[in-house]
Amino acid sequence: MAAHGRSALRDLFDESPTPHIAHPPRTHHRDFYVATDGSFRESGGGLGAVIETRDGTRVARIATADTPPDNNVAEYRALHLGLDVLAARAPPDARVGVLVDHDALASNVNNAVLATDHPDRKPPQPISVPTATRYHWRGIQARLNGFGELRAARIDSDQNPAHPLANAPARYQHVNREADRCVLPDPPEPTAPAEFPPPSRADRNGGGRASD
Repeated sequence: MAAHGRSALRDLFDESPTPHIAHPPRTHHRDFYVATDGSFRESGGGLGAVIETRDGTRVARIATADTPPDNNVAEYRALHLGLDVLAARAPPDARVGVLVDHDALASNVNNAVLATDHPDRKPPQPISVPTATRYHWRGIQARLNGFGELRAARIDSDQNPAHPLANAPARYQHVNREADRCVLPDPPEPTAPAEFPPPSRADRNGGGRASD
């Protein structure tokens, strides 16, 4: 449960690994958080997204039926959709936290973000996306470059608030009728500087390269 005045998505993000990117407390607070999920079934799948400000104000929820060819495509489509919706409601300098329950997607997003700061535009780890997702990946990359800062955290599917929206879009169609909201979060609370930033939570959860 989120603390009073804090986003539930923020709490999830703060406690989850961000592959390839160090996660010290003084930098991990975002302006907006977007959780996305995609589902695949032969009978039909769905896409879900939940967007909140850091102070817990809900910006949007989406639950829509979709017919992806597989689960990987569903996950990329869902993130593309969520970032499109957020981009229409957030200022271009917004700091964004992304939450997904797909390891490769979280890794690719953070690698792409780190590549933008590299002199040769090279990611720290190779980026490999399924062929069927290439157009959605291009759309995701365009959105990544449209925000002030962005990083992705990997969460479990049973923690992902977008999971039920993606898996039962017909049941949650009512969320699409919620009024559009263009809101800004309250100013961030002051954070005492840490003398020694902690290691990346990704390192604490099984190793891997961390950089910032």
